[in-house]
Amino acid sequence: GVSIFSSSKMVRLSCALVSLLVAGSASAFAPSSFSIPRHVASSSALQMEQDSGAKDPVRVGVIGCGRIGIVHLGAINKAPGVSCVVVSNPTVSKAEDAAKTFGVPRFTSDAMDVITDPEVDAVWICSPSQFHADQIKACAANGKHVFCEKPIATDLAETVEAINACNEAGVKLMIGLQRRFDPNFLRVKQAVEQKEVGEPIIIKLCSRDPSPPPREYVKGGGGIFNDMAVHDLDMTRFLAGEDPIEILAVGSCHIDKSIEDLPGSEAFDTASCIVRYPGGVNAMVDVCRQSSYGYDQRAEVLGTQGMIATDNVYPNTAKIYKNDFTGNADMPFDFFLSRYFEAYVTESEAFCKSLVEDSPVPCTGIDGLIALVMSLAADKSAAENRWVKFSEIIESVYCSSPTECSLLVDSDVFPEGFKPTKSIKDLDNIVVPDVDAQKEGEASPSLKKRIFG
Repeated sequence: GVSIFSSSKMVRLSCALVSLLVAGSASAFAPSSFSIPRHVASSSALQMEQDSGAKDPVRVGVIGCGRIGIVHLGAINKAPGVSCVVVSNPTVSKAEDAAKTFGVPRFTSDAMDVITDPEVDAVWICSPSQFHADQIKACAANGKHVFCEKPIATDLAETVEAINACNEAGVKLMIGLQRRFDPNFLRVKQAVEQKEVGEPIIIKLCSRDPSPPPREYVKGGGGIFNDMAVHDLDMTRFLAGEDPIEILAVGSCHIDKSIEDLPGSEAFDTASCIVRYPGGVNAMVDVCRQSSYGYDQRAEVLGTQGMIATDNVYPNTAKIYKNDFTGNADMPFDFFLSRYFEAYVTESEAFCKSLVEDSPVPCTGIDGLIALVMSLAADKSAAENRWVKFSEIIESVYCSSPTECSLLVDSDVFPEGFKPTKSIKDLDNIVVPDVDAQKEGEASPSLKKRIFG
């Protein structure tokens, strides 16, 4: 059941994270020391003006009170026009601690208590990945808008079903691809859009973690393209401003030999990809589960008139000058929450803004779907040692109805009336337009009949 606080006090996000985030060994999964950037704790990257009218706040619930859930809770508390009324976590003590810290009146151990709460307008899903799709569908069935950390699902058919469940129910769905909200990558995106470096020629992304995750994390995680490179693959699309055509990927194991016996790309701790985009633009991605010099996350775009590139993010700007060394006094941030803290806050505030203003979400279910398609294509390319067109992945999905989809893998027998989707641009063959597209009149009354017969 749901527990209720008679009264509670809101505290600053910085206090919440200090008390609820646990430090551990230095890696991308457990910080050696985690501190909140001062400028983020005091003011957010996204400033929203509060409506001066007496408008009722949008009431939200949060599923999952782990590290990511806590960051999003803090962002929700800072956003005008939004109020968190209930939180859940299987370990109910974590939900209780979060509720006390952020002044949330109710807490529970059951996610369905949040989803079915009549007072809740929108739900943040910050639970483990394997629960995302079912929880998204449940939210849609209960008329709740959804923010969900990526992935929607690791299965392509289930991803389409979850997106369609929200679109049919007329609720918003935003996917948490947080790097799109990082100020460094946003500046590169701005340069591309404003032609500051001319027309793009080559896009480069690298992601290298401070140290490899435990074998237990890698096992069953879907492989390096799904659990790591997917962020970089999505960023190539974000920066290119186009849908990709095909991909070539390779992988190897150099660092953690304990994973070599795992299946497919789970056995890789290092991988590289080349993605082809329209107009001859190529994007190159390299990822590695270990970097001896800290969390290495950079982007570069070479254009016809120049180049723009990002550096890593450091705890401070201090530099040391000596006869045997010149450079930053400290290593880059060695933990993903330190590196992308501001991005996580900003994406959550962006969804709050969308809810309050009833405006389109900045990162849609389709964005999450295409990111998954890209990672699955990379996996297939590495396994088969060849270029893979993204259409090969998409055309394997068959939907007999918007929320009844399946994968046609290695089958020569197709259902009657099946017409494979050949291009990312033709995803409306299997995906119902979202609520914002419907409001803009992009969905004709006969659309569903045209798609599903």
